[in-house]
Amino acid sequence: MAGHNKWSKVKRLKAVTDSRKGKVFSRLSRDITLAAKAGGGDPEGNARLRTLVLKARDANMPADNVDRAIKKGTGELPGVVYEEITYEGYGPGGVAFMVKVTTDNKQRAAQDVRAAFAHHGGNLASSGAVAFQFLYAGQFLIAPDRTTEDALMEIALDAGADDVIASEQGFEVRCPVNAFDRVAQALEQKGIKPENAEVAYIPTTTVPVTDLNVAKSILKLQNALEEIDDVQTLFSNEEIADELAAAAQ
Repeated sequence: MAGHNKWSKVKRLKAVTDSRKGKVFSRLSRDITLAAKAGGGDPEGNARLRTLVLKARDANMPADNVDRAIKKGTGELPGVVYEEITYEGYGPGGVAFMVKVTTDNKQRAAQDVRAAFAHHGGNLASSGAVAFQFLYAGQFLIAPDRTTEDALMEIALDAGADDVIASEQGFEVRCPVNAFDRVAQALEQKGIKPENAEVAYIPTTTVPVTDLNVAKSILKLQNALEEIDDVQTLFSNEEIADELAAAAQ
């Protein structure tokens, strides 16, 4: 998500996932299970779990689903063993992709991701071949009417953030991965609700896309990857004007 279309790209990808509520709940359940396994089942004592529980609430995920996911993580209920994997690849036009997967079957996940790339003009790359084009960090996108730049700067930097970037669309807060939960909690305590909050692969270099057919191919690949059950989230470094992205859908 880069340049002037960062916000619109977030909204476009979020609309894709929000239209598939079952997939959203499945993703959240896996993340909650992993967070509970790593840090315990009490959201008050597990900042990462608390952040995910709030995210699940915002998505209108049933409380019973959240409770079951937590108990699977703590071992109170039987559950599958998940592992997290990040795949790197290139799509049409040389666009770089980072695909985060949570799966109970690594072989199936690899086959599904590889097939999506192959069927849509891309290919998987070796580890490290793509990642250098991204910054792996916490990212919060905040609408301009939620706070002021000075107030946000003070809150975010005190909580461990590295930078607050202001634009016409709003504010972007970046932080180290290990400070994500502290920043999320600090924003919550001040009543500042981000439009989007995640540990993201943020492009440091982008690929301008001006051809409609290439834009269509990129969006088709993104949709195909989003359809894979094991895929939690994906990031890519194309720079597409809003008008071209709308025409390509």
